[in-house]
Amino acid sequence: MPSEVSIASIPLDEALSSADAASRRSWREIWWSLLDIRIGIVPLPVFVMLIGVFAGAVATGSLTHEINMMIAVLAVCGFSCGELGKRLPVFRHIGAAAIFATFIPSALAYYHVLPVPMLKAVVDFTKFTNFLYLFIACIIVGSVLSMNRDALVKGFFKIFVPLASGAVCAACVGTLVGTLLGLDPKHTFFFIVVPIMSGGVGEGAIPLSMGYAEILNGNQGEIFAQVLPMVMLGSLMAILMSGLLNFIGKRMPHLTGNGQLQPGNGADFANAKTKSSGPVDANTVAAAGLFAVTLYLMGVMAQKMVGLPAPVAMLFIAVLVKVLQLASPSLEAGAGVVYKFFQVAVTYPLLFAMGVAVTPWDKLVSAFNLQNLIIIFCTVATHMSVGFTIGRLVKMYPIETAIINSCNCGQGGTGDVAILTAANRMQLMPFAQVATRIGGAITVTLSLIAMAKLM
Repeated sequence: MPSEVSIASIPLDEALSSADAASRRSWREIWWSLLDIRIGIVPLPVFVMLIGVFAGAVATGSLTHEINMMIAVLAVCGFSCGELGKRLPVFRHIGAAAIFATFIPSALAYYHVLPVPMLKAVVDFTKFTNFLYLFIACIIVGSVLSMNRDALVKGFFKIFVPLASGAVCAACVGTLVGTLLGLDPKHTFFFIVVPIMSGGVGEGAIPLSMGYAEILNGNQGEIFAQVLPMVMLGSLMAILMSGLLNFIGKRMPHLTGNGQLQPGNGADFANAKTKSSGPVDANTVAAAGLFAVTLYLMGVMAQKMVGLPAPVAMLFIAVLVKVLQLASPSLEAGAGVVYKFFQVAVTYPLLFAMGVAVTPWDKLVSAFNLQNLIIIFCTVATHMSVGFTIGRLVKMYPIETAIINSCNCGQGGTGDVAILTAANRMQLMPFAQVATRIGGAITVTLSLIAMAKLM
């Protein structure tokens, strides 16, 4: 009899144990499934926990610009804005994520929606660390070293043809449209069209306003307030149109190389793992990151000595390293991983930070009138259309060429990031820097010479 009880009890115990194990597995699987739901790169439970941490930090006055706190704040806020844009019908296909990540933070800061401690911490962190240039350094060096060498050399020089042609045509069309709308041609050209193609704020609007003030004996601050909205609206228009081109490229694949600038040389952006003799380890990735920082610091020194903007000097140095094959295959593979990491993990947090710290919402809104919008649209559209057409003639992919031309109408480095994010072509960053930095510098220089002679 006892044996019968024992025999009968074994299946019951096993059944209970099995049910308990199944319950435990079910609980874990639910938790794991929640962790696999992500806002950008942030797992949903982590997202919720961080919201609670931020609320507690604001309430206790412990929210500072310490790096761990800022990584969490920028990740949660940046990816939240990006995810909102990605879920908009229609507009998600034309760059809404990049626009939301850039301009929603600006509005939140202006209307005091963000808690004051958080606003101050983000501004202080962004301006103190200037991590925009770390992002640009890793993106440029990573993309240059990971590109097909022949494609880089040919594309680097060929891009000047559609870029220059587009800038000249855009200046003529923009000025003509402004004149037809009843504005003074000189005002249209110098205060609306030129700022759009001046290369952003730091390298464009500021030196432009300083030069205008000196030539016109005016107030630099007032002139800067006039030209800054044109820079921002031009960048917004370029983001929208680049996102639209990305959408068109999906429907008409023969017009695009999906980030490859020209056909016939294999992929511009090579798979990093196939270029090295083995897997890319953490040591190699770290070395590549430090290599990118080193090239940027060399660019800073070049700026001190010859006056060339540091990102441009860094770009030329990176191209020289690639052309002369001075980086080993393993280092190039590591640079590709660094590029990919910054593209995936840093883009939206960076856009949020720049939106809060350096994008004045009131200036953007003040320029929203029909005349300005028409002129800006015609200027940017002409620049991109000419780039599209000329690019096709010189055997480059027209959509990629048009997107690079649009970067000449962007808000500096921040604009390049937003434009290429909207277009899903961050690997074009080296060429975008040519359009923004070199194209902008040439625009500012020539416009100041012209104003000195005409005004």
